[in-house]
Amino acid sequence: MNRWVAGVPFEAPTYPELVSAGAAIVVVLLSWGIALVGGRRFGTRLGALWEQHAGARSEGIAERMVDLVRHSIAALIIAIALKAEPWPDLSELILGFALASWVAVLVMEFIQGLHMPRWVAMLLAAFAFVALFSDVIDGLKPVTDVLDQVGFTLGNTRFSLLSLIQIGVTLLVLFAAVRLASRVINQSIKRSKGLDATQQLLTQKLAGIGLLVAAFFIAIDIAGIDLTALAVFSGAFGLAVGFGLQKTFGNLIAGIILLMDRSIKPGDVIVVGESFGHVTKIGVRAVSIVTRDGKEHLIPNENLMTQEVENWSYSSTNVRVHIPVGVAYSCDIQLAQKLMIEAAIGPARVLKTPKPTVWLRGFGESSVDHEILVWIKDPEAGVGNVQSEILNRLWVLFQENGIEIPFPQRDLRVKEWPAPPPPPATA
Repeated sequence: MNRWVAGVPFEAPTYPELVSAGAAIVVVLLSWGIALVGGRRFGTRLGALWEQHAGARSEGIAERMVDLVRHSIAALIIAIALKAEPWPDLSELILGFALASWVAVLVMEFIQGLHMPRWVAMLLAAFAFVALFSDVIDGLKPVTDVLDQVGFTLGNTRFSLLSLIQIGVTLLVLFAAVRLASRVINQSIKRSKGLDATQQLLTQKLAGIGLLVAAFFIAIDIAGIDLTALAVFSGAFGLAVGFGLQKTFGNLIAGIILLMDRSIKPGDVIVVGESFGHVTKIGVRAVSIVTRDGKEHLIPNENLMTQEVENWSYSSTNVRVHIPVGVAYSCDIQLAQKLMIEAAIGPARVLKTPKPTVWLRGFGESSVDHEILVWIKDPEAGVGNVQSEILNRLWVLFQENGIEIPFPQRDLRVKEWPAPPPPPATA
């Protein structure tokens, strides 16, 4: 299509060209009508199927699936029509504009469905429109020739403005592809019945690292970058990164080791120093622990490898709770112990097996010291609330049965009073 390229004088279309242009418009309208029917017919089904395989985070693409299918069908029909037979210049212009427009909208909907920034979607859509439309009107080669002439050389590799644009678009496309593949792979791993939660998390992290490495080498290959050009400063740069990111890589390796040996896994109740709570996430850098106060503590993975850690649910989720209780020396000890057992079996969270028990711990200064021992199977729901409920029940039972809870008392014994001083003499 040379006469539509800039610099060529415009010529009025002939009658056959107008007829062909009308036929092109009819093809565009028919393709859009077929696309509307196909989008409603297949878009909903594909959306449900995509949500099943990509999980809850796929709602961005699932809700756009009807539009994606619609524009895909329309673009495919136009592309087939363009390749089926040679069209006159005006008809080719109409079909090319429709094809470029629908592909651009398709790209924008897809990128936004991945929850990527809007400017990324608009940039890729504009690039797709310009590339396709210019290719149809045979105007892409002059543009690429101009862009290829502007550039610079780094080592043995030459970078032009065209290659930089290609690299940028390649990176954006690979980023979208990695994000899409990551969702599908993660959901497939979650649906696997042969892996437990820890193995699933480890597999997801390894798959994510593998995707990033593969995307890096694919981008290098597509961009045509010679890695030997970076050999001059790669050693020093790698050494600097090694020292600067030493802790980061240490935490990364520690997190992988934690997942491999399964000593700590999501859902475990652990104690690290002053932090007590249940593990919600094992990340690349840190483990997230949520306390009963709702505070989220981020503990570096290395700390869990080097410090002493109490894991209350490592081999079993059953945990024994110790509740100290003291009674007066004058009360009925057997009745008091019976009431302690009665108060302990009341809360719903206390396990029936093993049964609650009461131990006599010692004879204090003002009380007979006991300890109520109960078992629970959900320490992530808290320990203090169970202790509070038992003590509240015990207080009522002690009041009803006359059991006295002692308080510190002191007996003061005076052996003799000093003699009063003699009265003063009077004159």
